[in-house]
Amino acid sequence: MQIFRDSFGPGFCEFCGCLLSVSSVCQFSIEVCFNSDPVLPKYRRKVKFLAQRKTIVGRGQSQLYYDGHHPMAITLQSSCNVVEPCPPSDRLSQLVQIGVAHEPDRMKRMENQPSIGLNPIQEILIGPGLDLEFESDIDPSAPEPAQYETAYVTSHKSPCRAGAFSIDGQLCATGSVDASIKILDVDRMLAKSSMESAEPQNDQQGHPVIRTLYDHIEEVTCLEFHPSSPILASGSNDKTVKMFDYSKSSVRKAHKTIQESTLVRCLSFHPSGDFMIVGTDHFVLRMYDTTTTQCFVCCLPTSQHKQAITAVKYSQDGRIYCSGSKDGDIKLWDGVSSKCVATFNRAHDGAEISSLTFTRNGKYLLSSGKDSLVKLWELSSARCLIAYTGAGSMGQQVHRAQAVFNHTEDYVLFPNEATTSLCAWNSRNAARQNLLSLGHNGVVRHLCHAPTSAAFLTCSDDFRARFWYKRQIHVSA
Repeated sequence: MQIFRDSFGPGFCEFCGCLLSVSSVCQFSIEVCFNSDPVLPKYRRKVKFLAQRKTIVGRGQSQLYYDGHHPMAITLQSSCNVVEPCPPSDRLSQLVQIGVAHEPDRMKRMENQPSIGLNPIQEILIGPGLDLEFESDIDPSAPEPAQYETAYVTSHKSPCRAGAFSIDGQLCATGSVDASIKILDVDRMLAKSSMESAEPQNDQQGHPVIRTLYDHIEEVTCLEFHPSSPILASGSNDKTVKMFDYSKSSVRKAHKTIQESTLVRCLSFHPSGDFMIVGTDHFVLRMYDTTTTQCFVCCLPTSQHKQAITAVKYSQDGRIYCSGSKDGDIKLWDGVSSKCVATFNRAHDGAEISSLTFTRNGKYLLSSGKDSLVKLWELSSARCLIAYTGAGSMGQQVHRAQAVFNHTEDYVLFPNEATTSLCAWNSRNAARQNLLSLGHNGVVRHLCHAPTSAAFLTCSDDFRARFWYKRQIHVSA
C-alpha cells in the first residue's frame, strides 16, 4: 500500500495529495484513474488493487461482527488502520457460497495443466497436487511418510551424495564421492525386499543394480534423468556434465560431455529434454542445448547471482525456471528469453539456498535453506505463504538439505541434519507429522521422492543409499 506515498510522503494520496489512512484510497484518485485516459495504466491497476483490498477488509470485518467475534473485528480494524468501523453483515459468507457454487470443476482445470509424462491412470492416482486456492482443507490421500520402511540398501566405496528418480518412477540413480554412479530398478528392489532383509545384496541374479557408470574422476554432485529418453545426466567436481545412454547394457562411459570452468553443483532438464540449466561454483547461470551442447546465458550481467549457484529447477511446463545461490537469493527466469523476471532477496534471511522445486501446477515454489527452514512461495504474488518450521534444533545447518514433496504433494519432507531423522509436514497447513528415523550412521546428504508412488531415496555420508517404500495393504473381503 506504500505505492501511493512516493510523491507526497507517508499517508498522502499520490494523485491529489489528500491525507489517507494506510488502507484508504481517496475517491478523487479512483475517478481520475478510471475516467481519465492520460493517467498511466499501472497507476489505474494500483488504485484498483487497493480499492479491492479495502473492500475485502471491510467484508471480513462485517462478517466477524455478524458472527459475534467482536474482539477479532476490532483487531482487524486496528491492524489495517481502517478509520470507520463496518456494520455487521453476512455478505462475505453469501459471496463465498456463490463463488463455490460457480467454481469450475477442478479436474476440468487439470486438463489445461502440463502433463508430467504419466499415463492417465497414474495421473488419477497421484491426484492434481497442491493448490491452496482450491480445496485447501482436504485430507491427505497419501500415506504419512513415517509409515515408510527401508526396502533396499545399496553401498558405494565413499560417501553417497547424489540421487534421482526417473520420471515414471521405475528407475533411480545414486552418485558418490568415489566418482561412480549406480542405476537401480525399483521393481527389482521391491522384489528383493519381499524375500530378504534390507541389507546390501551381493548375488547377481535379478540384482537391482542394472548399470554402474564410471566416467567421472571426482565426486558426483548431482543427477537427473532425461524426461523422455533413456539418458542420465550427471554433474561432478571434475568440472564436467556427462550424459549416459543407459539403454545399452554395456554402457560405462558417457556419450556426451560438457566441459565447465568450475565444479558443477546442480542441473535440471527442460521438460522437452532439449535444454538443460546448470549451476556451478561460478555465479552465472548456464543453459545448454542438449543436442549441440551450445551454451546460453542471460545478456544482462546485473541479473546474475553474486555467489555460487546451489539449486536450479525447471517448472513442469518449462515456461520458467528458478535458481538459488549462496548469496541467499532466489531468482525466477523466463524459459524462452532467459531473462530474470523476479528475485526473492534474502529468501531465507540471507542463508544459503539449499533446494528448490516447483509444484506440478506451477503456482508455488518450495525452497529450503541452511537456516533449517522450508518455505512455500506463491509465484503470482512473490510472497512466502507457509513456513514449515521445527526441523533444525541447532539452527544453521552445515550441509545443504533438500525439501521435497511426496508424489501427491500432500506432504513436505525434509531431513534433520542433527538427528538423522525425517521431518514431515502437511503441505497445506504446515501441521507437523511423526518423525521417521532414517537409520543412517552419517549425515543424510540427499533426499528425493519418487514422482508416481510412495517411495523415496536417501543418500548419506555412511556410504549408503536407502530406498524407502510404503507397501499397500490389501484386505480380502
